[in-house]
Parts: sequence; structure tokens; C-alpha cells
Amino acid sequence: MKKSVLVGIAVITAGLIPYAASAQSDEMKDMNTFPRPIALADNVWIEELTMPEVRDLLADGWRTALILTGGIEENGPYLTTGKHNHVLRVMGESIAREFGQTLVAPIVTIEPGNPERATSPGGIRYSQETYRAVLRDYAVSLRAQGFTSIFLMGDSGGNLRGMQEVADALRAEWADDGVVIAHIPEYYNYQDVLAFQRDELGIDEDPRLEGLHDDYYITTIIMNDDPEYVRLAQRIDAGKASINDISILPIDEALEHGRRLIEFRTDATIEAMRAAIAEQRRR
Repeated sequence: MKKSVLVGIAVITAGLIPYAASAQSDEMKDMNTFPRPIALADNVWIEELTMPEVRDLLADGWRTALILTGGIEENGPYLTTGKHNHVLRVMGESIAREFGQTLVAPIVTIEPGNPERATSPGGIRYSQETYRAVLRDYAVSLRAQGFTSIFLMGDSGGNLRGMQEVADALRAEWADDGVVIAHIPEYYNYQDVLAFQRDELGIDEDPRLEGLHDDYYITTIIMNDDPEYVRLAQRIDAGKASINDISILPIDEALEHGRRLIEFRTDATIEAMRAAIAEQRRR
């Protein structure tokens, strides 16, 4: 095709794009006011709700939001690199439903660190500056929509400092707005989880036994999201359906243990959330 023809097409296209975009914009319904035509979905994840569903839930008093941070990291030969994110899928669901009138923002799936040192296969990192900026933008976006209680929780130890710093800074900025924002460090309670597993489930685990970044309690929690994320079928085929000398079979028993661990962590987290609300309202 000749250059002159290409230039002509480009000019025509350039002229049409603003008009097309404008026409489309003029024809689009405003979802802030458009009546919801279908029944409300039973879902607490913002990204899995329609805009009218989120709008109507906010109007009905669903003003609490969770910001959850996970990560991508090396977790041994059986767990996917997104271990923390899979844990957060089940924990976010449980905490939101148990606390009530609570929605969950999309999981922050990347943890902070030095991207130049993220050399392990699959490892991805945000810089600390980027990580804190992402958390801040999440929280500010939620506040702008009308959420009045915002809680930050991290499933990886390296996430906690940045979450605390962002929560502290925004709490100071929003001191006169009546918005509760808090980091909940009590969510990251894996030493308590290990004790609960020993004392209540009768499973005394030494997490260092096999030298893997993997545990029975993490594995069984993730299995309640999807057993594929702990490679259950492949492990059964290979005769590797155990961790730290503890079998993850039968499946029903492992799933039940995972559910009890989820409930334990949920209760501890909600107690801390309520305490944070009470503490901030006293000020």
C-alpha cells in the first residue's frame, strides 16, 4: 500500500476516534443510577461483583472493606508460588462473611522487596515505594466510594511494615473524617496457628523437619481453595502426599483441619478488627 494511502487512512482514523469515543460515551448508561435488572449475587469480592451490585451494597450499609496482601515466592516443590494469595482467597471470604457487611478488594498479589534481587524462578517484587503507593491508592479509592472502615492484612511477613506505615499515615490524614483505617497485625498469627494445630487438632508439627517452605497448616488451608494448588493429585501419584511426616490424606480429614484453622484465624482477626474500631472511635 502506498505511503499516501496509509497517511490518508491515519488521518481519517484519527478524526473518527474522538467522535466514536464520544458517541459511545453518550450512549452508555450511567451505572451510578441505572436500576439493577438482576438479583444480587452472593459474593464478597469486589472484582466479582457488578458495579450496580457494589453500589447497592454500599447503599445498604456494606461500608467495610478488606485490603489483603500476599506474594509470589518460592514455596518448595508442592505449593504454587502464589501460596499466600490462595490462603487469602479462603481467609478473605471467611473474614468478610463472619464480620458482616464487608467486601474484599482485589488481592495485592505482589509483595515488597528489591526487584533486582528477585532471581528465584517465578519471583516478582514491588519496590517498597511502589508497594506503599499501591496500598495507599487502594485505600483512597475505597474511601472515595464511601467505605468507612478499611482494614489492611498481610499473609507474608515482609508485607507488614509497609501496611502499618500506610495505615498510620492515612489515619492521621483522615482523623476528622470518621473513617476507620487500620493494619491488623493479628491476622499474621502463624505461631498461634501452629499451637492451635498441636493443642486442638492433635497434630504436633515441626515445620523445619523437611527443610521446605511448606507446612501442614498452610497446605490444608490452601486445599480449601483448590487441592490443585498443593498438587494433591500429582503427590498421590508420586507417593508424596505428606508434609513434615504428616499425611494430607484422607482428603476429607485434611479439608476439615483446614476449615478449623480458617475459623481460628478468622476469629482472631475479627476480634482485632473490633478492637481497632473501638480504639479509633475513642480518639
